[in-house]
Amino acid sequence: MSADLPVARKLERGFAGAADAHVTLDYAGRFLRRRRLLGSDGQPFLVDLPQTVSVEEGDAFLCDDGRTIGVEAASEDLFEISGPAITRYAWHIGNRHQPCEILPDRLRIQNDPVIGRMLEGLGASVVTISAPFTPEGGAYGHGRTHGHSHE
Repeated sequence: MSADLPVARKLERGFAGAADAHVTLDYAGRFLRRRRLLGSDGQPFLVDLPQTVSVEEGDAFLCDDGRTIGVEAASEDLFEISGPAITRYAWHIGNRHQPCEILPDRLRIQNDPVIGRMLEGLGASVVTISAPFTPEGGAYGHGRTHGHSHE
């Protein structure tokens, strides 16, 4: 990667309102440590954080050239799940370690036809939508967690 790129070594939570430009990332793209990105102003920059983090919509990268690049969540293909046994559907989704966005009367998961058919078999309504995906974070850490370590 080019040494002349502005580098973002710091992430500010909830700071995107004062951003000079934005970057739109899907759920997978918002889990990063080091990556070259392109801001909405057409200017590339390098994210080089000390550790891998789960970046949320509204966060901002602070670049060494003084720019602030806000993060926006991209729309992606999802399944929206509703029906008479929403807590049961949530249990089955969690039992399969699927990231899940929990809304008051429905759930959202990534588009996975196998999981979709399973949920329909349980009586759920499964509709394909396009929306930003912001699932619940892990219970034992902020944002995404991997594995079953509970330290």
